[in-house]
Amino acid sequence: MKYYILTRALLFELLLQHVSAAIIAATSNIRAIYLFKDVLKSDTVSLKTSGFNSLIIFGVGILGNGDIMYYSNTPGSSDALVASNGSYVGGDALAEKVRSFKTGDGTGINRVEIAMNAQHVRDLMRSPGPGAETPLYRNFAALKEAWNLDAVDNDDEAVYDVSSTVAFAKMLGEVGYKYTIVPYTNTGFWASVKTQINNGLEEPNLLLDRVYLQCYDGGAGNDPGSWQNTLGMKVVPLVWVINDSKPSQGTTAAQARSRFTSWNSRSALAGGGYWNDYDIEKMQLSYTEYGDVLTSVFP
Repeated sequence: MKYYILTRALLFELLLQHVSAAIIAATSNIRAIYLFKDVLKSDTVSLKTSGFNSLIIFGVGILGNGDIMYYSNTPGSSDALVASNGSYVGGDALAEKVRSFKTGDGTGINRVEIAMNAQHVRDLMRSPGPGAETPLYRNFAALKEAWNLDAVDNDDEAVYDVSSTVAFAKMLGEVGYKYTIVPYTNTGFWASVKTQINNGLEEPNLLLDRVYLQCYDGGAGNDPGSWQNTLGMKVVPLVWVINDSKPSQGTTAAQARSRFTSWNSRSALAGGGYWNDYDIEKMQLSYTEYGDVLTSVFP
């Protein structure tokens, strides 16, 4: 009897810890960074220990047959097929690296997402559709398990098809993902998508649960408060770190602090974030300085 009681107590404690962690992840301020660099070559330790809690892996895309690719975007690296025919095929090293973001002593990461554009989504939602037996569904299920993913981020900047976007998001929800968006323009499209995806759902069970707003380059004039009013949910503004690709769009850590503080004072935000890790490492910037901005403005 004592063994039975002890076992039940331990199971209850484990369940409580799991629920508590989920609540913290859902309610804490978001401190995000997009990973443009090949994750096999990025500074994993700094990403895990500099104050960020959300990583979004850029460069994932789907092919016309439903296969999933990871495009490295890094000199010396190769693009990799990561899911095909319902199985993960990206290799152990890549899977172990992505899974490691949320594990180990000192990590602050509680959520890992993949970001992709809308290429082939409309065609695949039309045929063969979003069913559980389709290659696309099975490939996303395999990738989620292999990489221990939490969400898929929609970086559509060209197609803007509402019906296929909604169908794709709901398919991903059936797989077990959350769905996020990262707009820079076209508020009407994103408002329609958000309304339809979350129809009948309430927090904390929203499917589309985060908006990462581009506030640089094409979205340089965006006002987070205005987007929040339009979408009816809080957003996470993104700024671009110092870079040599478009230097005029670069933001120092001090400038980022000023912008985040100003935006947050006018309209309470869900958090803040950066585009991207590749430039931080290429320009020999400090993860700690940029991370400290987020932990102070969005503790």
